[in-house]
Amino acid sequence: MPQQPAPSALVSAFAPGGALRASINLGNPVLAHRDRVSGEPAGVSVDLALAFGQRLGVPVELVAFERAALSVDAVRAGRADIGFFAADPARSEGLRFTAPYVLIEGGYLVREASPVTGNGEVDREGTRISVGAGSAYDLFLTREIRRAEVVRLEGAPRALAALRTGQVDVAAGIRQLLEAEAARAEGVRVLPGRFMVIRQAMGLPAGRGAAALELLASFVEEMKADGFVADALERHGVEGAIVAPAG
Repeated sequence: MPQQPAPSALVSAFAPGGALRASINLGNPVLAHRDRVSGEPAGVSVDLALAFGQRLGVPVELVAFERAALSVDAVRAGRADIGFFAADPARSEGLRFTAPYVLIEGGYLVREASPVTGNGEVDREGTRISVGAGSAYDLFLTREIRRAEVVRLEGAPRALAALRTGQVDVAAGIRQLLEAEAARAEGVRVLPGRFMVIRQAMGLPAGRGAAALELLASFVEEMKADGFVADALERHGVEGAIVAPAG
């Protein structure tokens, strides 16, 4: 059944400049990456941005960032019209989120020689946990960790490097990224299970209004229900992430 075009007032709410500016976080390889041939952003979030722009009937401008915190700030400040982030209470100021479209596991990476064998052993006195500053797992661990120390670094690569060089005892991150790091070279291992589920949602500046949020939320539910998100995950070779249930 053909989709009805969005009312012109809502089109203007999303794309006041005539184009839909989509903030893309390249720091989350589950959702976005640079195409090896063109160098342009690609991935599940890019596919969703293009589909939403088509729904609105406007061109899409991709605004790419290497870290989640920068991507969030761009939308909050109105330098982008939509974004793709982990929904977290700490990010609620100035932003509104849809229900999640994808669920991703957060995990821990340790050195092979570490005595730690499970997630429940990480929060101990003297343990240092590296995280990408402003990431979903940084926000979560900031609330949940009671005894260990959270060490915030600029981006996942630095957080992983800090573990290999012995600056920290544990690195936290997206499970797929940690598994790739463990496969890249010997000396580290991923702890079994997960310490959190990252709820990846679409978001927009809070000032765009309730009707705009309703339209975006309906779009996300439709993309989950008709298989668009599942097809995008498969098309981009994403493993370990699942389509979120209906919101």
